[in-house]
Amino acid sequence: MTSVTPTIYDVAQAAGVSISTVSNALNRPDRVSEETRARVLECIDRLGFVPKSQATNLARKQMRRIGVIAPFTSYVSYMTRLAGVLAEARAAGFEVATFDSESAATSMTPILDSLPIKGQVDGLIVMGFTLDSTIEDRLKDRGVPLVVVDAISTRFPVITCDDEQSGRVGAAHLLDLGHRSFGYVRERQRGSYESQADRRLSGFTAELDKTPGTQLRVVECDPTFESARAAAHELIGADNCPTAVMAHFDELAVGVLKAAADLGVRIPDELSVIGVDDGPVAEATDLTTVRQPFSESGVEAVRLLISRLDRPSSERTVTFLDLRVVERGTTAPLEPASSVERKHA
Repeated sequence: MTSVTPTIYDVAQAAGVSISTVSNALNRPDRVSEETRARVLECIDRLGFVPKSQATNLARKQMRRIGVIAPFTSYVSYMTRLAGVLAEARAAGFEVATFDSESAATSMTPILDSLPIKGQVDGLIVMGFTLDSTIEDRLKDRGVPLVVVDAISTRFPVITCDDEQSGRVGAAHLLDLGHRSFGYVRERQRGSYESQADRRLSGFTAELDKTPGTQLRVVECDPTFESARAAAHELIGADNCPTAVMAHFDELAVGVLKAAADLGVRIPDELSVIGVDDGPVAEATDLTTVRQPFSESGVEAVRLLISRLDRPSSERTVTFLDLRVVERGTTAPLEPASSVERKHA
């Protein structure tokens, strides 16, 4: 007997909705209610429907393959994490299939809604964006082994750095140098969830609050060098400009450095700048930064995922990797006589 491949019409009929609603549930979840989306996804799973553009990916039956989903084209740091994944997977005899996602800060379309989550890979590593409860339940119910890196999950094991702590570490370094007037360049986001940017800024603010008399001004930008440069013009070009700035990640910090050069503000004599990541751009620009162990996180994610393939009922774990300041040439002790306020007076 020949089996019939389910279509989007079958899904719509089973869920009692239109085909446009099915499409929105997969591609524009903000346009449907949570109840409708959950019903559509349940019908997709039950019927075994695969979007046409992805159906050819299911032809291969032999696996030993790990899927890695991350905003690779939005952040260079995820390519470094991927290098760790590839090295460890190769040593363990697994191949890696990668799926690029938009930045979690800008995307309203979770890629996991539309991926065929069974039959393509043995397990998934999801990097850089938090899974919502509907997706977590869907993956858990279908028994998909999954490890989350650099994000939060309540159902699956997590490997991450403490985002709040990275903000605290950066703030403590600047405070120890004597700074009391601060700027912070954070990534703008569309969603209302608590993001990595929220947590990192929260840690930075909490550390400043321990010291009386500190001041903080926050500006937002898109996750690009040029957008950070423009935001930094607004921040350090003002009359009440800070003496130290932290940026959400290194590329944004480089935008601050460029803005300082545009405005004739000397680094680090008049303005100290610190980023987060310690990727290649930090070393190339002599940027002080809070180092995250990117490659190590990829290695540990593969090891943890393979262990869960062997023992699916293993207890969920949360692993925090170490953070430390790598001090280079963009931060220095505050010298009141050469402050930025005096320069712009």
